[in-house]
Formats: sequence, structure tokens, C-alpha cells
Amino acid sequence: MPTGTHPPLLRGASQPLAGQLAERYAHRIRERLLLPGTRLPSVRDCARQHGVSPHTVVAAYDQLQAAGLLEARRQRGFFVRDTGPASAARAARAPAAAAPRQAPMDATALIRGMFEADAARSPGLGTLPADWLDPTLLQSALRRLHHSDAAGVQVSYGDPSGDTRLRAALSQRLADLGIHAGPAQILTTNGATHALDLIIRTQLQAGDAVLVDDPGWAIMFARLTQAGIRLLPVPRGAQGPDLDVLAALAAQHAPRAYLTVSVLHNPTGHSLNLAGAHRLLRLADEHDFFIVEDDSYGFLAPEHLPRLAALDGLRRVTYVSGFSKVLTPAWRVGYLAAAPERLRALTDTKLLDGLTSSPVLERAVALCLEQGRLRRHAQRLRERLATARQRISALAARQGFAWASPPDGLFGWLDVGVDTERLAQPLLDAGWLIAPGALFSATRRPGSLMRINMATSLDPAFWRALRAGVDDIRSPMTTP
Repeated sequence: MPTGTHPPLLRGASQPLAGQLAERYAHRIRERLLLPGTRLPSVRDCARQHGVSPHTVVAAYDQLQAAGLLEARRQRGFFVRDTGPASAARAARAPAAAAPRQAPMDATALIRGMFEADAARSPGLGTLPADWLDPTLLQSALRRLHHSDAAGVQVSYGDPSGDTRLRAALSQRLADLGIHAGPAQILTTNGATHALDLIIRTQLQAGDAVLVDDPGWAIMFARLTQAGIRLLPVPRGAQGPDLDVLAALAAQHAPRAYLTVSVLHNPTGHSLNLAGAHRLLRLADEHDFFIVEDDSYGFLAPEHLPRLAALDGLRRVTYVSGFSKVLTPAWRVGYLAAAPERLRALTDTKLLDGLTSSPVLERAVALCLEQGRLRRHAQRLRERLATARQRISALAARQGFAWASPPDGLFGWLDVGVDTERLAQPLLDAGWLIAPGALFSATRRPGSLMRINMATSLDPAFWRALRAGVDDIRSPMTTP
């Protein structure tokens, strides 16, 4: 509930809460009720005052900054900008300067930071760095494509369902995982994110309740919220999702779906065990919701780990994966596998969305799969990550840090003992991009956890900087 004298924002109105809040502050700024230089409440204080989530406040402040009414000052907060004629004239005369980097506060900022960051100094990165990938594999695939009988692929739209050879190769890949899906049950997409977006727009509608992992993927939270979906966070710990909480939420809210990562979960690195997978599928039957299984990091995991789609036979489960994490993010090739009745509607949405996906890149990925070179590349990555995890575990222990659960795959979920959002800006000023735990919370809940990328956190200097940052926050001389 809002506190103080602030009138409540109107839930269920045509204008989103963030827009209402931004409009409220914009009116006060334009009426000079808030003068230039006035400091606005912190994100958390504003959320408490108006009875909304921190995510809503961040979105409102973003809108005010975009309108030129607000500015963010590093480590100080948000301030009303001077928008008078004299200020505009000064700005016109001033030389252009690079904007100072700000620590990620939401999903969009995290993505922006990922594109701007130096991978060698980005422990919070969500992907493998470029020097872990295999450019010769890609170049070889493209050369074989140009010298093969694929001329038609290079001058046509291609099959709306996806390149036929790629879907055949994917069918074999899925069979290796225990998932039986013929080429006709597979739809290619412009990356795994596009596949998830097709599912949201085809099978969900505004007002639906959807179960999500918490912590989970910040970008997915943002996409679902943007679509008007109600999020039902399911706590995710060292043993996987809390299925007792999930059962209670399902009984109370009748969710339409559950979006989850069963293998090498982002950000914890945890994989669902067989008993948990069986119980989850029983709950889906009992409460009549479908499951979207995101296996984007599947190539970095052993094939024997249980996939929900294998146990379910693609009855209630739609399986999503892609190649950006292990092949190259420049090739936006992903796919989904689903029951025929679901696939038809998803294919129609893909047609309306962009006609088709790239037949050239899809055929190149097919060649990588057919020759077995992608399998060997993935095996080398798994071995290299295993070595990196051992080294990073030693570095973390040396600085007195502990893992919330044993790290696996690309990520570890580290507990540093202080609010990691407070660490983000000082570490960024020192040259280190981190991913605070609040970014992976569906409710933007602050805490002492952060995601560590096992391929970009090998520098001992980072761990020393992290230790120093934590000690500074804990020091009694630190300004709150």
C-alpha cells in the first residue's frame, strides 16, 4: 500500500502504472512544483511510497529521462533536470561527451551493458566470450554452403517451418536427448528468444497468470510483464524449483503456463533431477497448465540429464533451444519442438511476424550438426568450463565467498553477504561489470547473491576488487 499523502495509482487502468507514475512526476516538474536540481526518492523509497514494485519505478524514471525531465547522477540518485532556455543554450554549445556508464538496474540495462562490455572484465556476462568460440567451424560451414548444391537456399525465402536439412539434423539432436520429435514437429526461429516470444504472443494473453523461476531470466520477466502477463514467482534453490510453493500457486491462481529452465538454470547453474521432473509433470496435469522448457544452455550439459520434453513426449511441454550460446551470437538460429496442434498456430505467428527465418544461416548450422563438428566443439567447451569452475571456486574461497548452490555449466550463484546492487556501481567504476541478484528476481528483491560467469571471472584482480567492495560496504565509515 502507498504511504504518506500520495494518492494511489489506478490498477487495471488503460495506462500502465509506470506511465501513471511518470506522468505524475512530469506534471509536478513542468508546473515547477519540483525545481531543477531536486532529488527524487530512491527507487525503493518511491516504490514504497506509491505501493508499486521497484521495476515499475525504474520504468517510470526511464520514461522521465527519455523525456529530458530527469537525469541520473552516478552514486547519488535521480535529479530534476534544468529544462529552461538558458540550460538548452548551454547544452547546445557544450562539446559532446560520452555518457558515463551506469550499473545495470533492469533487463534492458543488463543487455546494453553486455553489448558495451569488455568480456575479459565482465563477470556478469550472460554468454561465452568470443575467444571461447570456434570461428574456423563457422567459416568452414559457410565455405561448404557456397560450394554445395545450396544455391536455391541463397536466393529464396525458404520454408516457413525452417530449412529441411536443419530440421532433420535437429530431430536427431533431440533423439540424443531422449526427445522424439520428427522434422514436422520442429519450427526454426531467429534465436531462442524469438521462439519464446512466439509462444508468449500465440499461447498467452494479457491477464493470464504464468509461473516463473525466481531467480530467473530478467529478459523473460520483462517480456512477460510487457505483454500484461501476471508473474507467479516459484522459488528456485539448490534442489530446483520449490514444488510445494508451485502447487500452492497453481491451486490458487490457475496459471496458464510455467516457463522454466530445467538444465543448467540461469542464473543458478542448477539442473532439475528426475524425481522433481516427474512431480512437476504431474502438477501440470493436475492443474492443467503447459510448460515451456528453455534449454538454451543444453549444449553445455551432459546429454543424460533429464529433459521435461523427453519425459512428457511433447504433450504439455514445448521445448526451446538455440545455438547462440555455443556457436555464435551473430547467427540468430533457434528452434522449438511442440505437439502438432501447438505448432500450427506458432508457425502462423512466425509467418505474420517476419515471413520466415534465414535459410542460409540455418543450412550452415545444419552442416555443423551433420559433420559432428558442433558436438566436438561443445565437448571442448564443457571440458574448459569444468577447469574454469575449479579455478574460480578456489578464487572465491580464497576471498571468503560461498556459493548458494554448487556451480555448474556457465554460471555460478554467489553469495557475498551484502546487497549486490550496492556493489554494482563501485565495481563498474573500477572496470568490472557484474550482474546483481535483484536483476534475476521477478519482484526486484534485493539480496546478497550475484551471477558469476565461469568463462569471464578468471582474473584474480576481480576477486580482490569484489572483496574490497564488500568490505567497504560493511565498514562503519561507509555512508549509507
